Amino acid sequence: MSHPDPCDQIDGTVVAFPTRPTIGAAPEPDRADGPGVEYVDPADVELLPGGEEGAASRPVDALPTARGGWIEDHRALLDQAPALVPSYLRDKQEFSDNARFIVEYYARMGAYRATRSPVYLLKLLSRSPRGMGRAVAVWGRWAFDTEANELRRAAAGSSRTSEYMMLSRQHTARVRSRLVSSLVVALGVTTVGAVALASAPAWASMSGIIAMLALFGAAGARADAKPIVERWTSPHIQRELTSTEVVAALEAIGVKGEIDFVNPIQTDGPGWRAEVDLPPGYLTEKVLEERAKLAGAMRRPLTTVWPESDTEAHPGRLVLWVAKKDPAKAKRRLWPLMRDGQTDLFGDIPFGFDPRGRVIPLNLMYTNLLMGGVPGSGKTSGVMVVALAGALDPACEMWVYEMKGSGDLDPVQPVCHRYVSGDDDEHCASGLDALRKLEKELKRRKQIIADLPADQVPKGRKVYPHLAANKRLGLHPLLAIFDEAHTLFEHEEYGKEAADIAGRLVRKARAYGIILVITTQRPDAKSLPKVISDNVSTRFCLAVTGQQANDMVLGTSMYKNGVRATMFDPKKEAGTGWLAKSSHDTQIVRAAFIEQAEAIEIGKRALAVRRAAGTLTGEAAGETIAAEDTTTLVDHLASVWPAGEETMHSVRLVEALAAYRPEAYAPWAEAEVPVEEMTPEQKRAHETRMATTLSNALAPFGVPTGQVTKRGDGGSRKGVKRADLDAVLARPSASAEGA
Repeated sequence: MSHPDPCDQIDGTVVAFPTRPTIGAAPEPDRADGPGVEYVDPADVELLPGGEEGAASRPVDALPTARGGWIEDHRALLDQAPALVPSYLRDKQEFSDNARFIVEYYARMGAYRATRSPVYLLKLLSRSPRGMGRAVAVWGRWAFDTEANELRRAAAGSSRTSEYMMLSRQHTARVRSRLVSSLVVALGVTTVGAVALASAPAWASMSGIIAMLALFGAAGARADAKPIVERWTSPHIQRELTSTEVVAALEAIGVKGEIDFVNPIQTDGPGWRAEVDLPPGYLTEKVLEERAKLAGAMRRPLTTVWPESDTEAHPGRLVLWVAKKDPAKAKRRLWPLMRDGQTDLFGDIPFGFDPRGRVIPLNLMYTNLLMGGVPGSGKTSGVMVVALAGALDPACEMWVYEMKGSGDLDPVQPVCHRYVSGDDDEHCASGLDALRKLEKELKRRKQIIADLPADQVPKGRKVYPHLAANKRLGLHPLLAIFDEAHTLFEHEEYGKEAADIAGRLVRKARAYGIILVITTQRPDAKSLPKVISDNVSTRFCLAVTGQQANDMVLGTSMYKNGVRATMFDPKKEAGTGWLAKSSHDTQIVRAAFIEQAEAIEIGKRALAVRRAAGTLTGEAAGETIAAEDTTTLVDHLASVWPAGEETMHSVRLVEALAAYRPEAYAPWAEAEVPVEEMTPEQKRAHETRMATTLSNALAPFGVPTGQVTKRGDGGSRKGVKRADLDAVLARPSASAEGA
């Protein structure tokens, strides 16, 4: 499509298109305005409503701003106003922690000074001779009026005789009076001192002498001498964070442009907090990904620098928190339940600490937990905290499968309903058996809750605390931990079925009080089935090596959104990871570190609590846990089928099944009267009923029954062909079809 020429030619005359007035464009001095073109001064333009013909253009910023009243302007300020009462007065725990810290601090400092006081005293005594000399010198200058010597010499040198004589008389009078005063004072002090030394105990006399020498020692300090009292310093305390340092560090990692500080840098717990808006075009993802470079540019330890994204503001809002003391070299923070206390899985459990040292809670009920990270990243710390928290809830039934074989979770074995440690085939088979039983337990719980009246489940069908407390229902919390679950999911024989069942449990079991905890050190498609990674509720991702592993654990697009576990150093920050309770609720957490010996003591306490509550079950109560029977009718028929027989009558098969597994098949062969007492008609009816029962039971498996002729064994009767049975047994889904 061609564009029209700015000028049209009509009858040989060139006519310019009329133009609308242009505001702010000054006329060129050497140009004559053409027809229809007129320069308009901005001051002479009448502002017309937009859209009208001839309306002048207006800058957007010049439009009047629609503002609310005073109430609207100050309502937001009131919502963000600080609390009237400080948090340490509102929170009992914070108040007690602060009070305990103050007492411990001054007690520690007092003890520190007290243990070094003998050294301080010796330093003072060593300086006492110099102090005595200084005291005598000061007394001499005062007693002999030496400060007037220069004045007298000046009067004598200038031949001012009368002035000199006057000064001499004054000097003589001063010296006489000062010497007499000094003598009186000296005699008085000597007398008092002698009496005190003679009458006072030896310790008091010695203390007085030492105190006097110490005073002389304090007076004898040189200006360049080291202080008597040593200052207590820590080499791990970091310098104060400044805006200059932040700007320079961001520029060093490639963030160029003007950086705006939203708020002044302020103290935030045991560190400093800086909130900045990055230059236009930069996202906080760049800073998060290059955290190590940022720490290097700031010349600070990596474990003290923690950049975060303030997603509630905008993607370019960076929150930089810098610790005052290197957490990696600080005293270990103890798990709040280390010494005493119990848990309730319907509430929060203390999981770990954020970089500021605050306790981070975790709620396990109605959720599943997935942990992932490279070997050595600290998964054991996280899963140990969860296992011990479950152990300290006496109502919680624990199934633990530690599929690495290292024995890391042995401290909770004494309280576990089921406990397996190992990575061999038998351990994987046991893990699959556990998943089968968990699914069976899920079905049982669903049926129980479905049969309850509506007032017992007011907010939907799920396990509530009052239902879990009813022991008759058996709806108590069930915590199932599969540590290093990739061992099971990658197994050639059991992996596929285990992944299918685990996927169904992840989607459905959490509402019914069954909590699944899955950990892996290889978060990829094979070791972590997609059905699990897509549907798990709560995630804890420790150090990983790339985007794929990051999003397998944390969820799709989390790496793109700036939640990147690649920022962690597994050697320096073991146990630290991103805790994601949802795609919009993520935070950096360091799982509480509990040593093996400490975990054993906690396990003993949990065992004592459960014994007192009478809640030990399964292996913890000395019971033997039998494996789930996954065989079916077709498997049982194959077990009792006589060798070499191609066909069998249904009556004979039912009799064999009743003898093989009477608990399941004896009712099929039962009769109202003994067989030997039956009439021929009753016997035929009984055999027909047995054959019909077997035929109906085999129908779901696809095994046909029909007339089978066997000479010498009743002739022609209803029966089964071995070939049909073998065809069904050859199908992998035979058991599932009949379940």
